[in-house]
Amino acid sequence: MALATVACALLIEAALGYPDRLLRSIGHPVIWLGRLIASLDRHLNRPAWPAAHRRAAGLAALLILLAASLAPAWLIEAALHHLPLGWLAVALLASSLLAQRSLHEHVARVATALEQEGLAAGRIAISHIVGRDPDALDEAGICRAAIESLAENFSDGIVAPALWLALGGLPGAAAYKAVNTADSMIGHRTPRHEAFGWAAARFDDLVNLPASRLSALLLVLAACLMPGASPAAALRALRRDAHRHRSPNAGWPEAAMGGALGLALAGPRRYGGVLVEDALMGDGRRDATAAEIRRALRLYRLADALLIALAVALALTVPG
Repeated sequence: MALATVACALLIEAALGYPDRLLRSIGHPVIWLGRLIASLDRHLNRPAWPAAHRRAAGLAALLILLAASLAPAWLIEAALHHLPLGWLAVALLASSLLAQRSLHEHVARVATALEQEGLAAGRIAISHIVGRDPDALDEAGICRAAIESLAENFSDGIVAPALWLALGGLPGAAAYKAVNTADSMIGHRTPRHEAFGWAAARFDDLVNLPASRLSALLLVLAACLMPGASPAAALRALRRDAHRHRSPNAGWPEAAMGGALGLALAGPRRYGGVLVEDALMGDGRRDATAAEIRRALRLYRLADALLIALAVALALTVPG
């Protein structure tokens, strides 16, 4: 029933998201994981240690995190497995590990802020979804950042957990989410985390590799269905640019998105006051606007619908 679980989880999260009441009362799996990662960082990441020792400590932290996510997920799935509709309960739990609805809402808020309140509001909105310096961004920079985040998180926040749910059940999806959250918190090339977060960052690169390629393909197919988008340009950008991105995975959905919309995404960006050089994803315009965010959201909705359709089709046709 793995494929049925994936299809149902995607449909549940797309329709309902993660209820605010539940978030206020018990939090969210990412919040729980984040607290554990922060605690491991405080207790195991010693600045006085040499880099080799900090790498070893980071690997130990990753193994603890994987055990803490795999074990409860396996126990829950095993307990529900024999119930008549246990797979549906697993799908409901797994839906909390997907981010279709919340991703759309966060990116749409950036467009709304720019349209209704201007640059200052746009900078506040974009600060909630990207790590770069918001004060250094003009309107076009804010819009590109929102579209890049939409493309990358389509892979990391939706396609990848759905894929690992299909391959490894609830434990697979939970372990993936733990690794991805660790990468976002400690997988940075900063003095504190370059050594300690090395294992998390490299493992995240590995587990995201298949999903990044699949997400790019879904965006290209979505461009075939969206008036004004160019699947041919998306494919050209993928072949030319995806491998040039500083991330081995983010370049794939970003190149597909940029090519499809006629934009040039990525390029030089500033994080923590440091300018980070990167290749352009796509050879179109750099002067993105809030209207381009809306177009990117339409492309995203189509790509997500294709993912759901694929999961449903496989659930109906592949023998259980």
